Order: sequence, then C-alpha cells, then structure tokens
Amino acid sequence: MHPQIRAYRPYVSPFDPCPPQAVKTYVVPPNLFLGYQPPNLPQFPPLEALRHGVLWPILYSPYHGRGDRRETRDAE
Repeated sequence: MHPQIRAYRPYVSPFDPCPPQAVKTYVVPPNLFLGYQPPNLPQFPPLEALRHGVLWPILYSPYHGRGDRRETRDAE
C-alpha cells in the first residue's frame, strides 16, 4: 500500500442492514508533513510537472479513481 494511504477498520454493528465494509482507506496529503517549504527542493521537469499537477515531487500525491483502486487491491 502507498505510504500516503491509510486504512482503518470501522465499527460494524450487528444490526446494520447493509453489508459491512471491513476496511476503509483515506489519503493523507503530503503537505501535512512538510511544514515550511524548504528552499532548493528538487523539481519535476516542466512537462512532467504539468502531468503530475505539482512542481515538486515531495508534494506529489497520486490519485487513483475507483477503477484503479480495484487493480491496486488485486495487486496486493
């Protein structure tokens, strides 16, 4: 699992009529752990920065849509 993705197990009530989701995941943004932006951070080349949506690799957080998540689970 990617280090920016965290998981937890929610409480499942015995009276819940819906099928329980045993594990839920969420993404922790990388800027939470950076504080102030240090000078002279490495940067993506311009085209790669546009592709990633951010200039600095340390602030890059990959996005996986619903279809991509299923592939990630299968790979684990």
